This record gives sequence, structure tokens and C-alpha cells, in this order.
Amino acid sequence: MTKQSALLRTEGSSLLLEVVDGALVVAHWGAPLAGDITDIALARRVSIANSSWDQPQNPGIMRESARGFLGRPALSGHRSGRAWSTKFEVTDFHHVDNQCTVTLRDFHAELEIIATFTLDSFGVLTQGARIKNIGDSDYFLNEYIHWLPLPQEATQSLDFTGRWSNERNPQRRDIATGTWVRESREGRSGHNFSIADIALENRTTFNSGSAWATSIAWSGNSHYLLERGFDGGQSIGAGELLLPGEVVLGPGETYFSPAMVSVYSSEGLDGVSAAYHSHIRARTMHPRSPRPLTLNMWEALYFNHDEVAIRELVDVAADIGIERVVLDDGWFHSRRNDRAGLGDWVIDPAVWPQGLQPVINYVKTKGIEFGLWFEGEMVNPDSDLYRAHPEWILHEGDRVPPLWRHQLVLDLAHEDAYNHVLEQTSAILANHDISYIKWDHNRVLVDAGHVGRAGVHTQTAAIYRLFAELKRRHPGLEIESCASGGGRIDLGVIDFVDRFWTSDNNDALERQRIQRWTAQVIPPEMLGTHIGPTHGHQTGRTLELSMRAATALFGHAGIEWNITEATPEERAHLKTWAIYYKNNRAHLHSGRMVRVDYPDENGYLHGVTAHDKSRAIFAYVQLTPTVGIHPAELKFPGLDAKATYLVKAVYPAGKPRFMLISPPAWMEGVKISGSALTHSGIAAPILAPANAIIIEITKI
Repeated sequence: MTKQSALLRTEGSSLLLEVVDGALVVAHWGAPLAGDITDIALARRVSIANSSWDQPQNPGIMRESARGFLGRPALSGHRSGRAWSTKFEVTDFHHVDNQCTVTLRDFHAELEIIATFTLDSFGVLTQGARIKNIGDSDYFLNEYIHWLPLPQEATQSLDFTGRWSNERNPQRRDIATGTWVRESREGRSGHNFSIADIALENRTTFNSGSAWATSIAWSGNSHYLLERGFDGGQSIGAGELLLPGEVVLGPGETYFSPAMVSVYSSEGLDGVSAAYHSHIRARTMHPRSPRPLTLNMWEALYFNHDEVAIRELVDVAADIGIERVVLDDGWFHSRRNDRAGLGDWVIDPAVWPQGLQPVINYVKTKGIEFGLWFEGEMVNPDSDLYRAHPEWILHEGDRVPPLWRHQLVLDLAHEDAYNHVLEQTSAILANHDISYIKWDHNRVLVDAGHVGRAGVHTQTAAIYRLFAELKRRHPGLEIESCASGGGRIDLGVIDFVDRFWTSDNNDALERQRIQRWTAQVIPPEMLGTHIGPTHGHQTGRTLELSMRAATALFGHAGIEWNITEATPEERAHLKTWAIYYKNNRAHLHSGRMVRVDYPDENGYLHGVTAHDKSRAIFAYVQLTPTVGIHPAELKFPGLDAKATYLVKAVYPAGKPRFMLISPPAWMEGVKISGSALTHSGIAAPILAPANAIIIEITKI
């Protein structure tokens, strides 16, 4: 076929696709290009090296050995040992505006791939692939990885590691020769899942420098990859991690690869976040109503469900201004601890002799929504369901996987198990006025077999199907994705849920980092951010209410605390904080997130600026004690340099603890130019460690 090419371009980024010698080549991904793309291709044609190929090779997006590629290919598979090597040829190339669909076929391997590329107006590139078996025998698919090229100025990478209650710890390293792979094998994206893999220049910061980010839209097993060859070429990729034999394509069958969602930014890590946030907010299913102030009852009650105690909590919640309460684990059959009951989604008459309706009615009379907790993918061995159907669990052979939190995993790809969970859950929702469910996932998947085959892929598809069906049956239902806290936060499940529980750790000092990096991809309005108890249940640390409230403000705010134990002064502060959140959530949930490259590692300066630069709300957080007496000045990027702003400190939940005799004068209010705020800054108050102050900036 004749040579074809497509330039997908936005104001901030571009993707250049070309067909060269039958291969589909990504000739450029990064900053926007201008000019004749034919000349660009000519200018990039490489030399013939010593001891190398006699002609330049163009392995393209498939990265095939048959085309002279010596790294990791995009596709790996075989037909019982045959058709193990491929050489795909482009047979159709369709380009309209910022979308390109390319069909590639290998008639020897008897495979067809339809690759799609879409670059939206925010600079977010979405890659998809459909792999179809066009032969008459089974094709065993080992893996399919989306790849994009990286320029050599991308010398470092950033990804995230963690564990339960300590998610999203950044780790930054140099890119070296070889293949670096980051795998998630939990059967869910997981606490140790890297929500994005980002290549950087060594000078890239929050607010400046180039960044090339990828995020896999999948909640099951996955892997991120970075590869630098001995020839100097380097690339970044991601895909679903398939277990042995997990995907076998029969004749005519198709595998739909999870999408890779990527961003190039010349405006640092915050530029990456701005693109992801805008992309997510533009979806038709994105939550549009104001995010209700939420009280989750778990840390107030645990398993000690008592209607009198709950009514007392609701009374205080109503006085504070709570808009949604969620009854957590412990309401269903035999659930007095975490050793029994999972799988039996019927109301426990021993705890709720009149059912849930009386307490729901009481909540509704206060003008508050009612939400309920489920963990429908799991089953306790001590349950009626497991005693009746032990075969419904994910398992291999006659083995029973090891217990984790005294539970096993239901095989939701088993139609009877799926229908059991769907119908019991749906019945609870249909018979009660419940507009919100918190859906938990408290263990990893191991030995996860489905009818004799590896079953993580089918399990992931089944939970997407279940969430979609619950929403179809119950219009207006919102779902919170909770997996022991932050264990299932990804761009796959995001299209089926309305909120993520960011972490089980409610300690505000820890939450500063966890929220800071989870928001690298997910917009704040989808991240549950709660005021925890005075004495933290996860760390044992005691923190000021003002610190806990300032931390919870920057997300979908709520409370996770037995507020009946709050003092009158604390309740008064919670009321003023609730009012402040409601008055400002439209701004906090729509503006541009800013993380200032603050020079003092003992503090954070972060906030949200309006897109029209008319206002901003920032938090200055003293994490640990400063070394010098006076912390570094507070400087605020992203404002209108020529405008004048009123800057003042506000105290939504009381004043923080200071370590000073007199505070900086600006805290009572000062008028100052945008250029001065950005380049000169204002004096930082001296805060005690683990304290925060809220700063309002309003254009005059």
C-alpha cells in the first residue's frame, strides 16, 4: 500500500503515526509538531551503523523480531508452539481529525490487530487494541503491551509503591539500559500498584520540565515497562499481565486489550495531572452533583452495630451538616466479626430485628442520604453460601487457596455465583431507600482459577459487568470503590464508580502524601478524604482538628470518627468546616491542582486555582520541624501576573498550633499583585509540626 501518515495534535502535544515498509511506526510522541511531516520523517532517518543491519529497520508498534527488533515485542503468543513469530502488515489506515484506526494482519500467524489512537483536546492519548484470531486453530496469547517511544532526554522514571495504609510512595530513578518491569499480581490493581508510570527529564518538577506519563485502564493484573536498548532507543509501555493460558483465542475470537491512557506535558507533573483530571471530568459518567459531605461509621462502630448508638451519631451528624451517612461492615447475617457472614447479603435479625428501614427512615428525616457497605466478591468459609456452594470460589484443582482476613474469593465469572451476588445486593437496594454503596475488596487473589483456567481476567470483567448492571437497575446509584482502602484505584474501574476510598489510613499527616500522589491521576472530587479521630486508629498519633480538617478539605470530604465523643468546641469547629467545604467544593472540585515545588522538604504548599485565575485556595502544611527559624517564603504559581489579589488566612476548623509570638501581617489580609505572589511570595508562619493553615487568594 502507499505510504500513509497521521499527525494527531493539540496545543500541548502531538502523536505522529507513519506506515513504513508495511509497519505502523510511532515516529513521535511529545511536544506539538509543525511543518511537513514528510520532511520530519526524512530528517529522522538514521545512519547505517557498523556491525548492524544493512538497511534501516522499522519494527513499528509491534516491535517484531522479524523486522529486526531485539527488545521485548508488543505481542507474544503461539499456536501450540507454531506461529510464535509475527510480521504484521498494515492493511487499512483510517485517520479523521485526532483519531486514527489501523488494521494490521499477519496471514502466516493468522492474526488481525485493530489498533486505535485517540488524542483528546486535553492532550490525553488513549490507545486500544483488538487482537482477533482469523485462523482455524486456537491461539495462545501470552501478552499484549502498548508501547510509546521516549526521547533520550527522558532520563528518569517515577512510579509509586506502597502497602495497606501506606499507599502511593513515589520512587524516582535513572533510566538505564535494559528492560524494567513493574508488575501487579494481586488480582486487583492493589496497594502496591503504580497508578502511573512517568518518564521525566532530570530537571522535571511539579511545575516545569517535560513528563511522559502512562496509566493502564485495568483493575486486574497488570505491568508497566520501560526499556532502553543498546542502540540508545527507549520506550515506555503497559498492558494486562496474563497468567499462563489465561487467554486462548478460538477461531474468530477477539481479545480486547485494556487501554493505555497517556499524557505528555511540558509543564511538569502538575501539567500531567491537569490533563488527566480534565479528561476524566469530561466523561459523561463523571459525577456532576456536588460531592456530599459524608460520615462513614466504621471507626465509630466497627462491628458493634446498635441502632441507639447510630441514631446518636446521626443526630450529631445532622447538627454538623453531614449530607450522607454510610453504615459499614457488620449489618448482615452472622457478621459480629470478620470471620463469618461474607456471602450472605441478608439483614441480620439478631442485630436489626425490625430491619434497616427504621434507621434509614430516621436518617432521611434529617435530610441525609443513606449508604451501605458490601464486599460482594468475597465469602467467608463460615457462611451459608460457602457451606452450600464451596465450588463457587476461585480455585485451582481441588485446592482451597490460603485465607486472607478469613475469607476466600467468589468466582464472579461463574454465572450462578454472579447471579447470587447480583440478586442479593439488588434486593437490598430495591427494598430500601439506599442511594450509595461502599464496595470493599479486602484480599488479594491467589491460585485464582475459573473452571480449570486462570481466572483473574474473567473476574475483572465480571466486576465491571456487575457494577454496570447494579447502576442500570438502580438509576442514580453511586458506588465507592474500596479495597482495604486504596487497593483498587485505577482508570479501568473509574468508569463504573463515583468515588475511591483513598486509604484506610485516616492519619492526616500520612494522608498528605497519600492524597498528594493519588491525585497525580485521579481528580480530588473522586477521592474520599475524611477527618479521622483525634487519636489516629492506624498510627496512634494525636493531631490537631485544624490539621485533620485542612487535609480532608482537598477531596471528597467527610468524617470517620465517633463524633458523639467530640467536645462542644470540636463540634462547633466541625460545623464551620462543613459550611466552608460546601461553600468552596465547586472550586476545589473543578480547578487546577497545584503542588508547589517548595524548597523546604519539611513542608508542603499545595492548592487549587480557578481556571480563569480569579481565585485560589492553598494549604501550607508543616510536616516536620523546620531546620531554620523561618520557613521558606510561600510562592503561588498559576495566577494572573497583572491582577491584584486579596490574600488572607482562614480557619475553617479553628486555628492551627503556632510556634511564634506574632504572626506575619498578611494573615489578616493584604492586597498584592499576582506577579509578587508568584515570584516574591509571602512570609510563611511558623507552625508547630503536623499543622496546616488555609490561605485564600481572591482577585480584586
